[in-house]
Amino acid sequence: MADEKSEKEVQKHEEKRQDDLVSSVVGAAFLIWLGVVLLAGNVGFLSTFTDILDRLPIRSYDVSLEFPFVSMRTVQVFLIGGGLILLAEIVIRLLVPIYRRHVLGTLIGAVAMLSIGIGYWEIVMPLILVAVGVSILLRGFTRRR
Repeated sequence: MADEKSEKEVQKHEEKRQDDLVSSVVGAAFLIWLGVVLLAGNVGFLSTFTDILDRLPIRSYDVSLEFPFVSMRTVQVFLIGGGLILLAEIVIRLLVPIYRRHVLGTLIGAVAMLSIGIGYWEIVMPLILVAVGVSILLRGFTRRR
């Protein structure tokens, strides 16, 4: 009886993974965003994004990359956009019950991408640790028994 129940749970979990439209859309959005950012950087339209970034308190990196077609500013724009895509995934997963699942890992990824993109990693890393600790506490108190 216990084996049948665990088999059904495994099958249900696998079906959810296969039918997860949100993951497919997020993966496609990452590829599209990467293509748009690289194309904009190569054609010269990335200045539209970087002009916006120059108005915000975002640090520029003084690191040179080995690739001639990718500047550090291009990487920053990609990371900020990627972090925003992950934040959109989190909102969808929390609001739409059929796609609901744990979002802590996605949240950590989004915060990491955004913080590296904006250049304030040394401030954000401790905040990630605090958020993970609070999440573990909350999950322990609200877990169904």
